[in-house]
Amino acid sequence: MTTISESVNEIVSRKPFLEETLATGLINLSSLAREIQPEVCEKLNKDVKHGAIVMALKRLKPTINFQINRRVKKIIGLMGDIIVRSNLADYTYRNSPNLIKAQTKLLEFISKRDEVFFTFSKGIYESTLILSDSIENEVYSIFKEETLSYHFKNLSSITIKLPEENSQVYGVYYHILKKLAYEGINILEIVSTTHEFTVIVHDDDVDSAFSVLKNLKNEKI
Repeated sequence: MTTISESVNEIVSRKPFLEETLATGLINLSSLAREIQPEVCEKLNKDVKHGAIVMALKRLKPTINFQINRRVKKIIGLMGDIIVRSNLADYTYRNSPNLIKAQTKLLEFISKRDEVFFTFSKGIYESTLILSDSIENEVYSIFKEETLSYHFKNLSSITIKLPEENSQVYGVYYHILKKLAYEGINILEIVSTTHEFTVIVHDDDVDSAFSVLKNLKNEKI
């Protein structure tokens, strides 16, 4: 027979961000108990008092806090090298039938220049290129027939090498971005692969952002 505590645990475990706010004491237990009370009653097929749910949440809090700390801290502690690239520029173009052709020309041009930083992200309505600003003239020439929506200069990238386990643990990216947000660091773009996570920031923020990311590995979460 399912208990009140088991029912509450199952409901909370389906909502990872609720887990964090509960673990850190940022949520009112009484209000949360009222919110999930109908679902608890439905699961147990009986009326469950508000106070009983509050008590179940109180008993749950230490366990959740330990689990979140253990999972995220393990991944953060295994982070690899942090690589910074400067002198970057961001170009966002409206999507068009010929945009891919222009991108192909650009790839042919930079394929012989290993020093050039390049990422390309295609959305539904627009595509963004982040490139070393040393090839600005070539970009404008190749994409001269395309519609440039936004252009930002004086940018830097910070790339973090993540362990293989990161894809199996929720909350890793959230934890990293939360730390940057707490320091008031504006992230212009995010680029990721399975085991690499890159943030694009303005040059004025790169030192602060690097410091935050470097300190993460030794931080007690």
